This record gives sequence, structure tokens and C-alpha cells, in this order.
Amino acid sequence: MSKYILGTGLSHNGSTCILKDGKIIVAIEKERLTRLKHDGGNDYLTVQYCLDAAGITVKDLDLIVQAANFEIDISPARYLGRRYFDEDIQIPVITISHHLAHAWSAAAMSPFETCNIMVIDGAGSPYQQCKDLDGAYIPDESLLHGMYCEKDSFYHFDGQKLSTLYKDFSEMRLYDDSNALKLPTTYHSIGGLYSAASNYCFGNMDDAGKLMGLAPYGKEVYDQPLFKLENGRVEVLYDNLNGVFTNPAANYKAFKANFTHYAAIARWVQKETEKAICYLFSDRAIKYPHQNMAYAGGVALNAVANRKLLNTPGIKNLYMQPASGDNGLALGCAYYGWYAVLGNKKVPLSGTSFFGKTYHASHIKEAIDLYQQQHTVKLNYKQTNEYVKEGAALLANGKVIAWFQKGAEFGPRALGHRSILADPRLPSVQLHINQNIKFREDFRPFAPAVLHEDAPVYFENGDESPYMILIDHIKPEWREKLSGVVHTDGTCRVQTVTSDLNPEFYSLIAAFKALTGISVLLNTSFNKKGMPIVETPFEAISMLFDGALDALIIEDFIISK
Repeated sequence: MSKYILGTGLSHNGSTCILKDGKIIVAIEKERLTRLKHDGGNDYLTVQYCLDAAGITVKDLDLIVQAANFEIDISPARYLGRRYFDEDIQIPVITISHHLAHAWSAAAMSPFETCNIMVIDGAGSPYQQCKDLDGAYIPDESLLHGMYCEKDSFYHFDGQKLSTLYKDFSEMRLYDDSNALKLPTTYHSIGGLYSAASNYCFGNMDDAGKLMGLAPYGKEVYDQPLFKLENGRVEVLYDNLNGVFTNPAANYKAFKANFTHYAAIARWVQKETEKAICYLFSDRAIKYPHQNMAYAGGVALNAVANRKLLNTPGIKNLYMQPASGDNGLALGCAYYGWYAVLGNKKVPLSGTSFFGKTYHASHIKEAIDLYQQQHTVKLNYKQTNEYVKEGAALLANGKVIAWFQKGAEFGPRALGHRSILADPRLPSVQLHINQNIKFREDFRPFAPAVLHEDAPVYFENGDESPYMILIDHIKPEWREKLSGVVHTDGTCRVQTVTSDLNPEFYSLIAAFKALTGISVLLNTSFNKKGMPIVETPFEAISMLFDGALDALIIEDFIISK
């Protein structure tokens, strides 16, 4: 009889997933349902979505595992509002601590039979709430007074059990206003400093991806260290930042007016963050050597730092969990249940991250009808088996299209199931999409999606990079030809596409190659600035007509203007 485990994350970037016999059958991020970027907390909608998609009820579940950030005694019936479960639920409900959930997500999703695991984020659980202290080396044991939370944690996975090797903590000082830059996390947090710098430049703590994109535009104005790197620990050097972070951008106009300053800040913070991350990995690799390393926590989304890690001594095989932020907590919770509670061994996984539910022809027709009724328009659409061929022809003719196929990606990157696509050779295509389709800042770059076997043709390293969380350098002969996907410093955040994990998207790029000789497409997420990636056909159709997209392909339906 099948075993069903529901994992749910109640932090920011909330999510829920369901395992069936050790494999994910559905997972969804809360923001995709509420349409509020980074939404978290109450999980009623995500639990309902997952149960409906799996075709089961709460009574079919064998176990529920949950995690938040600063709470450990969480009612199954209420958390920031009414939950989907009842107070007297008959199913076991287990709560685990924050970094433990991150670690299990990396261990379970990685291709490794055994590995070490690094977790680095803004802030994890308070010391008193951690469920993973046994056997761990903790450099500062004076943590029983005050609010000390997880900063970075290091584990070993033996194929079934997870053991804690090293944990570092830092104090929360949310009421300390003595420094120019106030971290929203622990006082000495790598992720916290990065978020605070993002807030300084953009007015938003959640714009870390923008800061990484801004950094290559900056000049080397600041060279003092931002972190103290000693004895295996990372601490923020506040004296070195207090005289610099004195002019936070009040709005986008102010940001543009002082662009060189904010770009220099971004370059400085990015460079120092890379040093701190590589220092931690090097230290742990010396203390606890292992050929395989898995990596989770929000800091693991830094694709530039990830490239540096591949060149760090002691790091041989590195897996970055694609949903490494708090959206990945649900995965870790579910797999904690599968391994630690039920005692199962490692289950081979396909490597896919497409865990959303599929929308069929009836759903698409309903969405078309609803849009036509609400807007009193007649949509120009057709259903055809030639949608891949026709999509490639549109792209080859200079059109910008939206591509919506099967279940949505789980994680922050669009990987060819909810994507906006274009020919990367088009003049000014980056500016056009930023200004007229996504309505976002003009400096932000776009990623190349390339056929896996052709990556070495265009990129210096040509590494496998299916989740778009690793940069590479474009080869000089392609820099001008593929300018739409090349950043100002010659780097690209590459997605390699295979036919086994992503058959429709692979076929589209292959068809585009047959027409143009180029096996690279510009790929960006199917959303507008400040909005989550679209989840439903109706949301996709609405965005088609909200901007300058030329066409939308949903499954085998082609909708054009």
C-alpha cells in the first residue's frame, strides 16, 4: 500500500508538497496561488492544491511534517489563520527546525548516495528550538541567553540518516540601530547582509537577485573586507560599512540618478559574499572531507558565487538544490518523514523540478472562454499538433512568445514550463522585454537556455546546469551574436536542456536550431515585475494582453494577437 507524506513550509516563500512512496508527485509555492510575491505563513491554499492534484484527502496521508522559522510548537489547525487540518487530526504531525529542513531537501534531491551538506541563509531556528544539536560542534556554547539563531550548518548524509557536524549561531539584534546597515536577520549573517544591501539599493529585502545582476556594472570603489573570516566563522565587520551605506535609494528615480554608487555597492557586497561563502566551504571541506557536497539555504541561489565554489579546493562534486530558499522547506520536511521517521533508504530521483499540476485542454478552453467573456473580445487561437514547429518559426521570425507546458517549475527560475522566450540575436531584445513585457529595471539580464550537448559550443566551461543557478562565460566569438543573453561582464546564467527532463522545451530549441543554426533561446520567467510566475492558463492569457508579447503557446494551443 502506498505511503503518502505531506511536507509544508510555513516561513516566507511558503510551500507544500506530497510524496508518494518517496517521490514528489506535486508541490506548489504559495505565491503562485495568492499572486503575492514571496508569500508565506498559513498553508491552507497550498495544502488544498496538493491534495486535489494528488487525488487524495487528508485521511489518505500517513504523516505530516512542517517547519517554520522561529516557532516549533505549531498547531495543525491554526497558523496565521485557519489551516486545512483539524485540531484533533488523527495523523502524526511533526515539526522540525529550519536548517534541518533545508538540509534534508538537499540530501534527498541530490544525485548522491552519500554527501556532506552545507546550509547558509539569513537566519534559521533559535538555538533552543533546534532538533539537530546532538553530535554537532558548536563554536560558541553560550547561547542559552538571548535570541541566537542558526547562521550556517553542516551535515553528513549516509544514504539514510542525517548527522550534524557543525553549527554556528548568531544573535538577533532587530532593535539595534547603531549601524548604518540594519540586517533583518542574525547580526552576523551572510544572507542577512546581502538582503540588507539589496534593501539599500532597491528598497526591498527580497531583491537579492537584482543585486547580483547589478554587481557587474559596478567599479571597484570599495576594497575593505565586509566579513571577518577566522577560525571557521564568518562575522560582519560593521565598522567597514558604517561610513559607506549612508544614502539608501528612496525610489527608482533616486537609484538611477546615483546608479554608479549603487552598482559599486553591489559589486563590493557580491565580491565579499563570494569570499565568505568560499571560506566556509573550504574550512568545512578540510575539517570533514567528502567528494560530494550538497548545498541549500537562500544563499545557494547566488549563481556567481556557485561558479566560484566549483573552483574551490576540496569541492569536487557540488549539487545546488534548485529550490534552496525557504520554498524548499516543504521538500525537506517531507523527506525527513520518509527517511528519519519511516526509516527508508535513498530513492533514486529523476532530477525534475516540474512539480505543479498539469492543465488540460478543457482547462485551457475554459480560460479562453472566461477571458473572452470578461473582456468582450474574440481571441485568435487554434489547437494544433504542430505547436512546436510553429513556435520555433515565430521565434525565428523575431517574435517574443510565452511558453506554458505541463506542471510549473518548483523554485524561483523558469525552466521552460512557464517561460518568456525570444531569439537572443535580436537587437535590443533585452531592453524590449524589460521595458515592454516585464516592466522592470532595464539593467537586468536574461538567461540562455541551450541544448545540453551544445553548451560547450557557446560557453567556456559548458557545464551541466539544468536549474539555471550557475554562471558561465560566453565564448568571445558568440558575445555579440548572442547579446540578448550576455551580461555586461560576459557572463551568462545558463540553463542546459535535456530531452529526458524537458522534452517539449528541448524539441522547441532543436526546431529553432533547425531553422537558424542556433541552439540557444533567451529564457526568462513568465511574469511581470513584482508578480509571481503565472500558474494558470487564465493568468497566462491575461499577461499576453497586458504587454508586448506576440503570442502564447499553452500546451498545443497557440493564442496570438
